[in-house]
Amino acid sequence: MVSDRSLEVLRVIVQDYVASREPVGSKSIVERHSFGVSAATIRNDMALLEEEELIAAPHTSSGRIPTDKGYRLFVDHLSDLRPLSAAGRQAIETFLGQSADLDEVLARTVRLLSQLTHQVALVQYPSLNRATVRHIELVPLTDRRLLSVLITDSGRVEQRVIDLAHPIEEPRLAELRSSINKALGGLGMADAALALQDPSGIGPEGLQDVVPIVARTLAEQVGANRQDRLVMAGAANLVRTEEDFTGSIFPVLEAIEEQVVLLRLFGEMATDQHGVSVSIGRENASFGLEETSVLTSGYTSGGELARLGVLGPTRMDYSNNMAAVRAVARYLSRLLGEN
Repeated sequence: MVSDRSLEVLRVIVQDYVASREPVGSKSIVERHSFGVSAATIRNDMALLEEEELIAAPHTSSGRIPTDKGYRLFVDHLSDLRPLSAAGRQAIETFLGQSADLDEVLARTVRLLSQLTHQVALVQYPSLNRATVRHIELVPLTDRRLLSVLITDSGRVEQRVIDLAHPIEEPRLAELRSSINKALGGLGMADAALALQDPSGIGPEGLQDVVPIVARTLAEQVGANRQDRLVMAGAANLVRTEEDFTGSIFPVLEAIEEQVVLLRLFGEMATDQHGVSVSIGRENASFGLEETSVLTSGYTSGGELARLGVLGPTRMDYSNNMAAVRAVARYLSRLLGEN
């Protein structure tokens, strides 16, 4: 049975090791923290923690470092999930508030989250299973080239360029635009894809050579909206923390490039009482990420739930990173709900 004081010793070992990357000894704990007991008593507490496999000696030195089990206990019971600083909240509002559409919002989100946490930042596109077609715009770029713009009710914008065999006059283009929106507006992605399989009913007469080309392009745009995928930023942060990995970081880089693997990991992570999911070290072994920790939180867009988070070495500032992930997720949900 681990005493309350021993748990406090574990807390300061985690905090000091995260800050310094140096194994933590009883003497440094006594000097840095006000326990009111001798170094010998702290050594006894550390021995109990080691028996419980919460800390370990990386080598023959007297210092100890947290184990995956120790990090797990710290995250579940000992970490203080303090609110993000006022400067951090202001950075979120300023940086994300400038975004024009969903693609830009998510690109800015990962850049910001990477800067706030100094980890690899990940954000999942909403799956958009319940998203609907809000509007389709056909914009003439030249006399034989159109820009097809698909806008969903969640704010997602998908664009494609269409090359035509011959020019189309603006009145006829307006008819085509109106006809397509009448046929597809308000449909879900699956129903829109089905309707586009037979384009004969979605275009005005006299444009039989144009409608199939436009329909194929729209089908590609609808398909892109239905795919699960991730946006990532901050992979260079892994290089800066390479010392935290026992071997090469290249297997980790290869694993995070496999979006299917990360999406499956996201799907298996359970949210805790703080609204944040944390998967630590060996808990990620089946995904090839046994030396990393992954922190995620959910956000909503158009009624769909998706996840964002960070990935980094197990030696990370869990309290700060959990607060940042939660704050960004909440603001992102609010921002996308307003659009």
